[in-house]
Amino acid sequence: MNKNKKILIVDDDAKNIFALSAVLRSVGYSCVSALTAADGFELLSGNKDIGIVLMDMMMPEMDGYAAIPKIKQDKILGGIPVIAVTAQAMPGDKERCITAGADDYISKPVDVDKLLEILGVYLK
Repeated sequence: MNKNKKILIVDDDAKNIFALSAVLRSVGYSCVSALTAADGFELLSGNKDIGIVLMDMMMPEMDGYAAIPKIKQDKILGGIPVIAVTAQAMPGDKERCITAGADDYISKPVDVDKLLEILGVYLK
């Protein structure tokens, strides 16, 4: 696993960011965060050390369903893996996230072991 790359957490709930960051830092990852998709784009554009994005799918202003395609269409940022993180866990929700361009999907509350497994796949 490449723990030299930072993880960008985009979530409109500071408690979710705090919890995810704490868990990820405890196993050696570095994290940066944004409370809006717009702030996330700014961080992505200005930080070449970000290796993966954990994107909340349900946010005001611009949700993950709009933000992920914008990232994926960018010539520079498009190769960065984006993991959809959502409280939506109904049949078809994972497919909807993947259709929006997410590389993978994890539901809330986040299963830490599953998240670490996903990070291991994308942060080689």
